[in-house]
Amino acid sequence: MEPVTDATVYIVDDDADVREALAWLLRSRRLLSECYPSAEAFELMLQTQSAVRRPCCLLLDMRMTGMSGLSLFNLMLERGQTDAMPVIFLTGHADVPTAVDTVKRGAFDFCEKPFSDNALVDRIEQALAKSGEFLQAKQSREAVRCRLKELTEREQDVMRLVVEGVPNKLIADQLDISVRTVEVHRARVFDKMQVKSAVELANLLRTP
Repeated sequence: MEPVTDATVYIVDDDADVREALAWLLRSRRLLSECYPSAEAFELMLQTQSAVRRPCCLLLDMRMTGMSGLSLFNLMLERGQTDAMPVIFLTGHADVPTAVDTVKRGAFDFCEKPFSDNALVDRIEQALAKSGEFLQAKQSREAVRCRLKELTEREQDVMRLVVEGVPNKLIADQLDISVRTVEVHRARVFDKMQVKSAVELANLLRTP
């Protein structure tokens, strides 16, 4: 797998030695990281941070003093933050059943301590790739919404019928306008939506 560039791995663990070891491991694989000594400190960062714009993932210790990793994960899950920032739990053997449950609820994965460096980095790179795909799809949806806002009301009427496969003549009849006017609106819709065909337009509007 090609490494994801311009990405950040967040490390949240109350053990300074673990944080330092993980940060060193990531540096050795040319991955940027940011470390936080507690779930509370990371939660404060999340509250002050704008929406995620670059690929990232979170290495999260499940058991910590103060707020647990599980509690932090639940907050992130409620706010819909785990798609842009996949969570990989670092767990002890006793936590494995709980970790399995978190994966079922949306965590990306868990790694049992002591973990294999190579296996962990592989999963981190996969999580970063997933984050990048989600952010790219989100950006595409936002771009489509912006283009739709540029359409006039009449252009939107024509677009809906074009997408349904209605011929220009029937569109003209339904909207009580000339075929030439339909053609003009159709061309403007294609131009504003940056497509070249009705099929391409329909596929664009179906983008999840």
